[in-house]
Amino acid sequence: MRLRLDLAYDGTDFHGWAAQPGLRTVEGELTAALTRILRLPESARVTVAGRTDAGVHAIGQVVHLDVEPSVLEQARGRADRAPLDALVTRLRGVLPADVVVHAATEAPEGFDARFSAMSRRYRYLVGDDPARLDPLRRREVVALRTPLDPEAMNAATERLLGLRNFAAFCKRREGASTTRTLLRYDWRRREDGLLEATVLADAFCHSMVRALIGALVPVGAGERGIEWPEQVLTEGVRDPRVKVMPAHGLCLVEVSYPPAERLADRAEEARARREE
Repeated sequence: MRLRLDLAYDGTDFHGWAAQPGLRTVEGELTAALTRILRLPESARVTVAGRTDAGVHAIGQVVHLDVEPSVLEQARGRADRAPLDALVTRLRGVLPADVVVHAATEAPEGFDARFSAMSRRYRYLVGDDPARLDPLRRREVVALRTPLDPEAMNAATERLLGLRNFAAFCKRREGASTTRTLLRYDWRRREDGLLEATVLADAFCHSMVRALIGALVPVGAGERGIEWPEQVLTEGVRDPRVKVMPAHGLCLVEVSYPPAERLADRAEEARARREE
């Protein structure tokens, strides 16, 4: 059977999602906990909706793993409760405080945490008023000394939406496509004074979100015109003037999936695009 796990984590003390020998990672902590609880003979294998970089947080991450029903039963231990409920409870007892599994469910047929996803939504938080910075939020808010204009930034982001080649905002990986559909990118001033960016796309390539944020900060500061980010995009190469912003301001908020009857088709479509 295929299980879906919904989880959150504070990425501050992790070297990203992906397991790496000798380094503390979210995947490493999660698979170690699953292996222990399910008494697996070898390390659990999970598939994640989106790999996050070192320092990036998540409140809406999704993974799947395949297990035999008899193996899942072992998660109950001596408790008289449903196996999935028992699995979540025991994971909470084993995982470190900076990783929390919110739910475990049996996934519908055709579900793939990565390829069935329709979109991923990220949030980026910026504090541009030193007088209002909260030291208790320093792990999730990037502090800037220059006030930013969200209206100018939104005028620039409108020019980036749609199906485009985002090579100018991605770290190149051999054989990987940089074509993505940017569905939403906007900024708003919150009641607490912070600037919040929402970035939504079908998928993201490596460092794309933080580079997109970095391309808009100079616009908000009045150092670049609203046409500049689109010019960078059109040129199609990494521009050294675009700063990749710090990781700790970024958080994966939500992964969206189609109705159950469309899961398998969506996964097949996504795999085909990745293999172009």
